[in-house]
Amino acid sequence: MRNGGGNAPGARGAVLRTRGGLSLRLDVRAALAGLLLAAVALAMGVVLIGTGDFSIAPGDVVRTLFGGGTPAQDFIVNDLRLPRVLVGLLVGAALGLAGALFQSVSRNPLGSPDVVGFGQGAAAGALTVIVLFQGEPYQVAIGAVAGGLVTGLGVYALAWRQGVHGYRLVLVGIGASAMLSAVNGYLLTKADLVDASRATVWLTGSLNGRDWEQVWPLACACAVLLPVVLGNARGLRMLEMGDDSAYALGVRVERTRLVMVLAAVMLTAVATSAAGPVAFVALVAPQLARKLTRAAGPNLLPAALMGAALLVTADWSAQRLFGADQLPVGVVTGVLGGCYLLGLLITERRAGRI
Repeated sequence: MRNGGGNAPGARGAVLRTRGGLSLRLDVRAALAGLLLAAVALAMGVVLIGTGDFSIAPGDVVRTLFGGGTPAQDFIVNDLRLPRVLVGLLVGAALGLAGALFQSVSRNPLGSPDVVGFGQGAAAGALTVIVLFQGEPYQVAIGAVAGGLVTGLGVYALAWRQGVHGYRLVLVGIGASAMLSAVNGYLLTKADLVDASRATVWLTGSLNGRDWEQVWPLACACAVLLPVVLGNARGLRMLEMGDDSAYALGVRVERTRLVMVLAAVMLTAVATSAAGPVAFVALVAPQLARKLTRAAGPNLLPAALMGAALLVTADWSAQRLFGADQLPVGVVTGVLGGCYLLGLLITERRAGRI
């Protein structure tokens, strides 16, 4: 909000004025980009529901979702495919939001769960349950959440030195990621053939076989964490200008940073517990969202919507190109994300920033 702020000619935003003389600036481009991303995510979700051995037209999918389909369509859509798509949308949104938080806190485009080790920590927790305890799926999910939380708190503590600076957080996270990757490799060598096969598929990141048991915990976690994140969005935006500027503007820097890191760790952990460590969505989605909106700040909601759209589109691509249930979605996101990362590094090098 700005007191008596005007709208310069040609500005992208619109200003809504109140009787008290306050004005609220609405970024029209960012709002339109968010609506577009939401529409793409929902449309691709409908297309993905209709994709499989028994194809269903998008119109029939929508009609079935509103209770107008045949009994066969109702079973396929609502019981078999809808949970998978909802898990994909929620996991993509959680990873996109977590990536936006990490990149804002660290002020580094490489500050994402894929790079700083939180995804590997969640994977280590899940592998421990799979390999050492032969746990059930819900126990694997609990192990993933616990592993992500322990890793996040450990990295934050090791990066603390009269406060946590972004570059230290990234460096410590990279070291933790390397160590946890070695731990995960060791656990795989200790597993028997059945558990090793199960763990390998899980580590790739996949939506195959997901049902309502994964949807509800993931939805509840996102419903709790999203208001926490949005409630601290202003402080997060101030942090991007530097700690000194944030202090001067009245932001409780360390408290805001800790809350945002914990929220991002939890989002990453619950997403990993539901679908495995899906690669690169958290890295790519926030940057694509920022390029689309061309708006300053963390772009939290556009990043979440971009992550959801990316993940369901990648899953649809995997099914269309390689057949249903033949290729885990993590393979597609890994290939696309790796290409994007190489392009980002080349761009940063040409700009003289690395």
